Amino acid sequence: MLKSGTVRALGAMSGTSLDGVDVAVIDTDGHAVFGFGETQYRPYSDDERAVLHGALGQWHDEVGGDVVALIEDVHAQAMSGFEGIELAGFHGQTLAHDPGGRGTHQAGDGQRLADRIGVPVVWDFRSADVRLGGQGAPLAPFYHFALAKWVKADAPIAFLNLGGVGNLTWVDPSKPAPESDGALLAFDTGPANAPINDLIQQRLGQPFDREGKLAARGTVVTGALELFLDDPYFYKIPPKSLDRNAFDQMFDLVRELGDADAAATMTAMAASAVMRAMEHCPTPPSTVLVCGGGRKNLTMMAMLHAGLDCPVRAVEDVGLDGDMIEAQAFAYLAVRVAKGLPTSCASTTGVRAAVGGGTLSRPKD
Repeated sequence: MLKSGTVRALGAMSGTSLDGVDVAVIDTDGHAVFGFGETQYRPYSDDERAVLHGALGQWHDEVGGDVVALIEDVHAQAMSGFEGIELAGFHGQTLAHDPGGRGTHQAGDGQRLADRIGVPVVWDFRSADVRLGGQGAPLAPFYHFALAKWVKADAPIAFLNLGGVGNLTWVDPSKPAPESDGALLAFDTGPANAPINDLIQQRLGQPFDREGKLAARGTVVTGALELFLDDPYFYKIPPKSLDRNAFDQMFDLVRELGDADAAATMTAMAASAVMRAMEHCPTPPSTVLVCGGGRKNLTMMAMLHAGLDCPVRAVEDVGLDGDMIEAQAFAYLAVRVAKGLPTSCASTTGVRAAVGGGTLSRPKD
């Protein structure tokens, strides 16, 4: 267990968009956030991204050692050189997620990482939740609760993370703790950046649609959008979560479209998934705060502004760093794990009882 009081913790996140590793430092006692420290971003090269993309869908007994070594090497590079760090949170790289079947797979060994960076590392955050009947995702909601307190929200708000997959956290900041009844509702909204990025890579050889400029030149094909929204996932009551490639049928729906129309239609699919998700909120949020790479897609943000009944704002508007919230979340969760506090509950993952996941590995002498 960690000492009581404030801890300077480092968190790292490599999401399903496969753009790179975000690293961030926060000061926290596992309940409140007291300050934000340094950040760092280590992008994947084209070759590294290709290796990771080729490993998507692979499980522990299938993934090659070269893939795991790549993940650990890049994280060790990104997480080295920070001063005064007492604890680190290592999410690993999600390669497969099937909570109702084979479980969840985040590749990377936290013990090897702890030995390399010389700091205790908390890792394997999701497995305990899945073993107890949870979805294992999303895990950032407990941190979103702390951020709602930090921004002094006085009414329910929602955090929308637009990464490879979209996820929504509805927060009632009047509640005393994230595991309190009615404090949180969280779930994956649907695909977000991942399929758009894959489309742009396949068609144009570029990693993503910068600022949504290609989508802005296209026309949304409503027939394809309607077929997308007929997917049973959108009618399923939360909690619920997705694998990165759960909506591969999106590519079939836009296959005959030109590049701009395909990008516009896929962007509308991601935005419309969020609109459907909002119907599950216990009460309408006073505002939606957007983090993740999708907030830089101006076309997607315009669609959300037009389609939602409440203000939609990038988290920078309230003094937060939208690129680093996921990395900060795993620093925060690492402290909670080390202090024996829960990291998920029934209203965030569907787990039977509030549970603290994660394994703590200390550097070997």
